[in-house]
Amino acid sequence: MKREGVTESPAGKWTHPEDYLGAMARKRTLRRTRGREGGRTEPDSPRLLLSTVPFAALLSLLAVLAVAIMVVAFPGTQPQQKTPQLAPPQQGVAAKGWFQEAQRDFHR
Repeated sequence: MKREGVTESPAGKWTHPEDYLGAMARKRTLRRTRGREGGRTEPDSPRLLLSTVPFAALLSLLAVLAVAIMVVAFPGTQPQQKTPQLAPPQQGVAAKGWFQEAQRDFHR
């Protein structure tokens, strides 16, 4: 039963394992030949300006930033806040029978 818009492969159906293995071998061979033609993509010696210098600059910038944060956060450099003097707490006094009155109000 053929569906509309679906065509069969000109090489036939891929139902046998050797068909898959053959295609994988052809892909592998093609990749190997393609890799040999291009040559090396990396230089023999690392380029200082493209590899080490940006890394060292970023590392030194982060170190300076860390030291600056430590200096600013050190408690000796911040002004002391003056706290208002609070009056000492006083002992409260309640009238006699306040607890019994509160119980009566609660149970109403």
